[in-house]
Amino acid sequence: MADEAVPPLLVIGGEHAGRGVLAEQHQHAEHLISWSSSVTVSLRTGGRDWLVPPTHALWIPAGCPHSVEVFRPGRGYAVLLRPDRCPITWAEPVGILITPLIRELIVHLDGGAGRARPDAESLLLALLEPVPSTAFQVPMPADDRIRAIAEALVADPADRRDLAAWAHATSTGVRTITRLFVRETGMTFAQWRTLVRMRAALTHLARGTSVGATARAVGYRKPGAFADAFRRVTGQHPSIYQGGGGPSGR
Repeated sequence: MADEAVPPLLVIGGEHAGRGVLAEQHQHAEHLISWSSSVTVSLRTGGRDWLVPPTHALWIPAGCPHSVEVFRPGRGYAVLLRPDRCPITWAEPVGILITPLIRELIVHLDGGAGRARPDAESLLLALLEPVPSTAFQVPMPADDRIRAIAEALVADPADRRDLAAWAHATSTGVRTITRLFVRETGMTFAQWRTLVRMRAALTHLARGTSVGATARAVGYRKPGAFADAFRRVTGQHPSIYQGGGGPSGR
């Protein structure tokens, strides 16, 4: 039947995004896969903020309200899928691993004027693999007193200012900043900044940047210290993520 030949993937498109709010809260009738190949964005779904590195994408089910804010300009991709024809039934936002093959498929399909072929669509859907949200979720504080600090560090993870310097810059007490970070993110300031640096490192590594250069780009003077921190957060050495959009294994 002709209807059976209609592919589940409706549209796939990439665009360059500038800094600032890209989209206020909205929702789609289709499932959405949001992948940021180079742009640094925060996607907010409900009470959760997702800072998604290029090694991952975020699955947002149809009808799920979300907003998008850009911290660092770059290129991002959106994949829309018809719920009535999509075999995936994840009912909540979930992270997706972007393997080298998935990366190439998305870029290839984007080059096809936004319309995918059934065989390519089927392959893409079969390759999608959910990962725990803790693999890349960075909680963003809502309190204005520390939100400015968080956004500055997301935009420039190499910023080495300590709590005293941030307190002076924001006219906020050190004890207040310390208390608010734990309350708003569930982490200390140091733990949160380390997580942000590791997520930024994934972007550099996915582009093929050396471990040493990546370490400097995210605020570490010594590659060894960076590698140790990266291993504590991800459980793997940073070299595994170089140039491929994610680990080689599934």
